[in-house]
Amino acid sequence: MKPPIAPRRPSRRTLHGVTLDDEYAWLKDAKWQEVLRDPSLLDPDIRAYIEAENTYAEERLGPTQALQKTLVAEMRGRIKEDDSGVPTPDGPFSYLWKFREGGQHQQIGRTPRDGGEMQTILDGDALARASDYFKFGGTRHSPDHRLEAWSADLRGSEYFTVRVRRWDSGEDLPDTLTETSGSVVWGHDSSFFFYVKVDENHRPLKVYRHRLGTAQAEDVLVYEEPDVGWFTRIDESASGRFCIVSGGDHDTTEQRLIDLSVPDAPPRLVAPREKGVRYNVADRGEELFILTNEGAAIDFKIVTAPLATPQRAHWREYVPHRPGTYILGIDLFAGHLVRLERTNALPSIAIRDLATQAEHTIAFDETAYSLDMVGGFEFETTVMRFAYSSMTTPSEVYEYDMATRQRTLRKRQEIPSGHDPAAYVTTRITAVAHDGAEVPVSILHRRNLVRDGRAPLLLYGYGSYGMAMPASFSANRLSLVDRGFVYAIAHIRGGSDKGWSWYLDGKREKKTNTFDDFVAAGRALIEANYTSAKRIVGHGGSAGGMLMGAVANRAPDLFAGIIAEVPFVDVLATMLDDKLPLTPPEWPEWGNPITDPEAFRYIRSYSPYDNVTAQNYPAILAMAGLTDPRVTYWEPAKWVARLRATMTGGGPVILRTNMGAGHGGSSGRFSRLDEVAIAYAFALDTVGLAGGAP
Repeated sequence: MKPPIAPRRPSRRTLHGVTLDDEYAWLKDAKWQEVLRDPSLLDPDIRAYIEAENTYAEERLGPTQALQKTLVAEMRGRIKEDDSGVPTPDGPFSYLWKFREGGQHQQIGRTPRDGGEMQTILDGDALARASDYFKFGGTRHSPDHRLEAWSADLRGSEYFTVRVRRWDSGEDLPDTLTETSGSVVWGHDSSFFFYVKVDENHRPLKVYRHRLGTAQAEDVLVYEEPDVGWFTRIDESASGRFCIVSGGDHDTTEQRLIDLSVPDAPPRLVAPREKGVRYNVADRGEELFILTNEGAAIDFKIVTAPLATPQRAHWREYVPHRPGTYILGIDLFAGHLVRLERTNALPSIAIRDLATQAEHTIAFDETAYSLDMVGGFEFETTVMRFAYSSMTTPSEVYEYDMATRQRTLRKRQEIPSGHDPAAYVTTRITAVAHDGAEVPVSILHRRNLVRDGRAPLLLYGYGSYGMAMPASFSANRLSLVDRGFVYAIAHIRGGSDKGWSWYLDGKREKKTNTFDDFVAAGRALIEANYTSAKRIVGHGGSAGGMLMGAVANRAPDLFAGIIAEVPFVDVLATMLDDKLPLTPPEWPEWGNPITDPEAFRYIRSYSPYDNVTAQNYPAILAMAGLTDPRVTYWEPAKWVARLRATMTGGGPVILRTNMGAGHGGSSGRFSRLDEVAIAYAFALDTVGLAGGAP
């Protein structure tokens, strides 16, 4: 069984005095923008190669087919098929989602506020029948509750079409808005809404106002971001009074307010952009509450400002900066301010009474857990919601009265096939990195595990963009743990698990800390007798896939296998291509190798594709999506081709491209299980457990 061999086609360029040879550059379709809109336009030579790779992947993974089917059945057995969300009240109704038995996609609907039968306005299963791929974007009811604006992506390329549906008849209005980012914010009189349109390079830069009953060509441009390195999004403000137009990159943000009661109101700037300063605004009457890192508040602080004069000169400290306690976000209510915070990779919720300034905290006792605020529609309320889970405890949604401090469980994730949290253990260890940094590692295993260093272990990591990896519950991963795996999450630098400085220590010129932390986590798990070298399977996706490519180059002897989902592995070439959707916004994260020779040399020193060497590699499974606008299909294709041509042993190296999906893989909740099963079967196979039963 021989893998495909990609032809080498010379491609050379010189930058900053360095000559780059890229013999697989031809795998990038010159008309990639058109392919995102219509995958059938893919160049025939490229399609033939990718399909040959898919055939090889199917053959190479063929011996695990029975295991894959078993895994899918197990994982599906842990899903409550007729599941539903907790109804969220707004005026006379409560809005919710639910799944039907056997359904792949959500139904969106509402009940009377005090309970009753659900009226369905959007049936995802019915809508999905017309295409091979279907994913809801945003859905939002109008203030008068007569209409529902909704959007969907039919390619996986994240071009969302917005439509408007009547609640009384269930029919869509003629209004159809194409190539949007998917979200809308309604005006107060329900006759218009705002949306963001993406440009020819898939960048969300323009905010439009659409009046119902008019064509998209007549929509009014209300804001255009001049910097192509900044992306734009819209949200409804805390009180519902404004549409917030947010722009920014990974270092700097800026926001504007549009009065939703005035159809032609212009955007009002809160505070002009200042390099390195991030802020996020919530409103309450004539006062703004602003979460910001201004003034060297690395882990953020909260300031207030008058709505009439919101500029920085009028900012007044309200919650001071506390180094090591990172404020992730705030929810503002008429009488309370809620903060989600994280200290040493453990989250908590702090609630302040705005009248008395009394403050209290919600936290939990487990050594590793996840905690999130759950947003609602109503501002004049004392009730907020939060979700809690741990690696052993399924998700729980609580309603919490901020005035009485009464907590009410509203939903606990059901595991139909059964789950006993007491049969599992979740704990944490600390790995010491090369420079002395202490890296938390969250661990899940069965209680009866014998720590003799022989257990297989899946080590998951991400480590970019300040995104923390929560120690939350996943029913799917039990299929590994029940077969003897230890499951571990490395809270490495580049994420914000230990605060914003943890993120800053893993970006740009410090990016390699991310990779070194992950390797240190693997070695610490070996030292703690959880596993041993060549018993570890690394797993990461997107920027976490870049992590996988980097550690495969740097520490191949540590891993039995590497699972890289939609892996960002061609970092240098991507950052040199300013036409790609995410490249200009990514320069603050990685550096701009076009204009900065030092950034060029540093990225080149770790970019996985550019550092493939003649050495033995672990078994590698790369998974891609043809219509992925974030990590384009050709990145993993080029990486796999170069690995095969360069490595001296090891492997196998497998590439599987989903020809009908993008960055998130298959869209249906059960179809997605097929891809999870492929990854898990690969992991089990690499450590010799492909024939094992739980």
